[in-house]
Amino acid sequence: MSLNRLQKIISQSGLLSRRKAELLIKQGRVTLNGRQAIIGEKADPNSDHILVDGRDLPKKLNHKVFLLNKPYGVISSCQDNHGRKTILSFLPSHLRCGIYPVGRLDFDSRGAILLTNNGDLTLRLTHPKYSHTKTYLVWVSGQPKQLILDHWRRGILLDDKMTMPARIEVLDRVNQKTLLKVIIKEGRNRQIRKIATLLGHPVQDLQRISISNINLNGLQEGKWRELKTTEWISIIN
Repeated sequence: MSLNRLQKIISQSGLLSRRKAELLIKQGRVTLNGRQAIIGEKADPNSDHILVDGRDLPKKLNHKVFLLNKPYGVISSCQDNHGRKTILSFLPSHLRCGIYPVGRLDFDSRGAILLTNNGDLTLRLTHPKYSHTKTYLVWVSGQPKQLILDHWRRGILLDDKMTMPARIEVLDRVNQKTLLKVIIKEGRNRQIRKIATLLGHPVQDLQRISISNINLNGLQEGKWRELKTTEWISIIN
């Protein structure tokens, strides 16, 4: 018998992310063997009967992971009520079922973003406790002094909470702007942009070039590719 928490079983089925599965369990929309499930319960997907909104879970999931080089002006979601282009629209329609983005990349930012039906991979890459890095190339206004960059490296009080230490490297200085390489282990809402503004050097352009060990490696903007299992399996093992 192989017992796992219900939210993990649901996320592994590709139906929902683990966080969304937890929410549905709390809302009473998940049943286990004919009764309402409780958060934290464990089950065996091979012998227990699990329903989400009255539907059976898929019995077997073929995990898929896509890397997209997101252009500027695209929404990091599966759909948009205002008719704006979303990252899911870059995939052919026959590949979109059950696929959702891993985290977010701002409308006005560009670069690497993953799309998957693997709930474990999503959790590992979005929860700070797993310490997976994200690397950005950031053009900021002006030429920040070493003292300012050291402040950023140590951590900044942002929205009443300190940010985790960051690695900051100056790559270039051109006229009145500076190119920084920024490596962080968390991803709060518009974190880099907010910090740069607080420090007096607003972001002019932001590109994410890698997520953990997964890099763009020449993938053109607006293009995508499916990752081999060997490229991402180490993240969840």
